[in-house]
Amino acid sequence: MPVTDITTDVENLTMTVVADASASVDRLWKAFTDPAQLSRFWGPPGWPATFTSFDLRPGGRVDYHMTGPHGERAGGMWEVLNVDDGRSFEVLDSFADADADADGDKIDSLPTTRMVFTFETTDAGSRLTTTSYFASAEALEQVVAMGAVEGTRMAMDQLDAVLMSLREYAQGTGTRTEILDDQHVRITRLIEGPHDLVWRAHHEPELLKTWLLGPDGWQMIECEVGDTYRYVWQQGDDEASRFGFEGETVLSEPTWRAVTTEKMIGMPGPSTLNDLQLYEEDGATLLTLVIEYPDAETRDMILATGMTEGMEASYARLEEAVVAAS
Repeated sequence: MPVTDITTDVENLTMTVVADASASVDRLWKAFTDPAQLSRFWGPPGWPATFTSFDLRPGGRVDYHMTGPHGERAGGMWEVLNVDDGRSFEVLDSFADADADADGDKIDSLPTTRMVFTFETTDAGSRLTTTSYFASAEALEQVVAMGAVEGTRMAMDQLDAVLMSLREYAQGTGTRTEILDDQHVRITRLIEGPHDLVWRAHHEPELLKTWLLGPDGWQMIECEVGDTYRYVWQQGDDEASRFGFEGETVLSEPTWRAVTTEKMIGMPGPSTLNDLQLYEEDGATLLTLVIEYPDAETRDMILATGMTEGMEASYARLEEAVVAAS
């Protein structure tokens, strides 16, 4: 769902986000009022949202937290003011304590904003306009400085995968690589088969060795998994061709999310951070991998190696293995 405009207005103390979708207004409304759907895009890439309560009625409350790639949490809450079914809803949006599993308390030192979500039909489908009203210019500047503009844009860019079915969104497109910013790249691939099998294929050595091979002619000769991992490949019988990666598990939430570091064995320099997330719908799994690089130069160097093509060769084998096991 492309964001067509984000405007901050210091004079009127507002931030307005306009986004357009090819889906009907009813479908767009459902995406924002069903927590199972909203959780798939409310947090930006690498910070998926979890809704712990969802009472979208006047006087009701919505509680959620977003979990970062290192397990850190950022909490939020809505106090629902008004709901005009199918057309708009209005909430007080506050930062909240996310340390505990229970609904968090409001953080009074951070701004509370009044947010109005308005949904309307357009010739091309539908439009969402979200207007946030701030109590002061300082509050507006504080939220913008925290990355609200770019975070909102990246979060909303995930909505197309929700408004369409997974097969409609991704079937037949192969492995897709999107540059999100200087440090982050998102890889997506639809895998026919259930997400629990895709998860197992990423964590069981006997399965990993069948698909994580890159171009034809390579074999995985070492495969160690656990809190740390080590993969080594070789081309045919050529021992001189050997190379590998190693890293550690930073976050594991079976069977849908795993965050790991990755570094080429024997090479100096920082690791990348790989955030794997799996979402299943109607027997198909959308695999999303957000990779964090140390800088844009490293990102471009690795992309230029033909990474996408090598991943597609591996993911095609992964799909074959999952379909065979389904």
